Amino acid sequence: MNLSALQKARYAYVPKLPGMLRHGISEICVKEGLETQSVADQEKIKALFPNTYGKKEITFQKGENTSEAKKQVVGVILSGGQAPGGHNVICGLYDALKATNKENVLYGFKKGPSGLLEDDYLIFDDAYIDEYRNTGGFDIIGSGRTKLETKEQFAVAAEVCKKHGITAIVIIGGDDSNTNAAVLAEYFAANNTGVQVIGCPKTIDGDLKNEDIECSFGFDTATKTYSEVIGNIERDANSAKKYWHFIKVMGRSASHVALECALETQPNICLISEEVAAKKMSLSQIADYIADSVEKRAANGDNFGVAIIPEGVVEFVPEFSVLISEINELLAGAKADAFNALPTWKDKYAFIEQGLSKESMAVFEILPEGIQQQLFLERDPHGNVQVSLIESEKLFSALVKDKLEERRKAGTYTGKFNALHHFFGYEGRCAFPSNFDADYCYSLGYNAFMLIQYGYNGYLSKVSNLSKPAEEWIAGGMPITKMMNIERRHGEDKPVIKKALVELDGKPFKFFEAHRDQWAVETAYTYPGAIQYYGPAEVCDLTTRTLALEKGE
Repeated sequence: MNLSALQKARYAYVPKLPGMLRHGISEICVKEGLETQSVADQEKIKALFPNTYGKKEITFQKGENTSEAKKQVVGVILSGGQAPGGHNVICGLYDALKATNKENVLYGFKKGPSGLLEDDYLIFDDAYIDEYRNTGGFDIIGSGRTKLETKEQFAVAAEVCKKHGITAIVIIGGDDSNTNAAVLAEYFAANNTGVQVIGCPKTIDGDLKNEDIECSFGFDTATKTYSEVIGNIERDANSAKKYWHFIKVMGRSASHVALECALETQPNICLISEEVAAKKMSLSQIADYIADSVEKRAANGDNFGVAIIPEGVVEFVPEFSVLISEINELLAGAKADAFNALPTWKDKYAFIEQGLSKESMAVFEILPEGIQQQLFLERDPHGNVQVSLIESEKLFSALVKDKLEERRKAGTYTGKFNALHHFFGYEGRCAFPSNFDADYCYSLGYNAFMLIQYGYNGYLSKVSNLSKPAEEWIAGGMPITKMMNIERRHGEDKPVIKKALVELDGKPFKFFEAHRDQWAVETAYTYPGAIQYYGPAEVCDLTTRTLALEKGE
């Protein structure tokens, strides 16, 4: 393997643990808190998780270790999309496991949950682990999106664990993966397998958070990576003074990434999907909102700007959601074959005109032809529109261009509008983790093993007080069921971890709301620059603006 100079240097970095985990395994004890209940649907969740529901939250603190001394054989799984710091979770888990007993073993199941079902694994040793310390990516064992949700799968998992003498499984993933971890933990408990399950909170989207989980890992690094590039684009825009940059960032269900990047870089425009939904904004209203900024800046001689667009924003536009629903119905079953047989787009358009309601057709008509064709020609295996493939940054720049032409004819706009488009997503998922994520992830892994050592099952590794220096972080655990509610999925009621959307009355959004009118007109850009790993703590270890504002700092 060819190593860059930074990779060599990062190998030498020693992650900072919370204070109570720094005294050695023998001096870590447990303080139990109150019993917990789910965030909603308590009776239903309790009935589904009779063996793991209502358990107590716990905190680790300095004191005599009273856990049972026994050999531990642990399996670890990376589940879902990549997030910076995943390697350090495994490194922290491995180090705690070996510090407790050199005979302890860590299995890494390859390519996600399917590795557990297929008994495809490797056994970690010092040399292998050392190659991945403080590095980005999930290539240490790979990841996958196989869901662990059926009793047949659970039975296979139990057999694989029995075969290897595995005493615990650690699942590193987002809300769906940790929901699966909770269900697997309940199965293992109900069937007396003796296998514990611990989860770790991962997602760059930032939507796995609540009063207990202050931040999912990877969010800090990903948003800092995007913010660096957005800042570079802002500097370029302010230099060339002739382009409007429309930048789509990851975040299908929530706008945490977009909001954090806006707080870091102060662009002219940032759409927040949750606000679009709350205000029931139409595509036309959103386009007018952006066009207002373009027009006002042009009046000041500034024919340039930057707009941040969350990946999933179109799904939050009520009229667009209705349109998608009608298209899915229009192309259901044999009707899709009839549509696909039509020879030209003109013929297809006539078919669409006949099939959509008047209201939805009015929305469809204002879309650029390229987006219209995307909606009908790029569908998933079930025939549904693949909303995630819609190039919303191009959609809004085209709609804004049309609005500006109307204003030009009306005499209110005399500027120039040239749009450029970007999508920042995969660039941030495997970046070298920031010091914050390197420390946080190592702590989550180390802490996960302490939960295993003390016999907890169906718990999430929890590290809090994250806006403070690592010395003041608090380590512990919470039952995963505490985060759950019942949602309708594919026609069935399912227990799931509740996604955390941007809170419109929360401090981060309120700060943004108080400043965005100024940013829309002025060139108030901030250039955060690249992630720094070496230097003063206020440069290298700073937390996200979101977390700082939430904590009133």
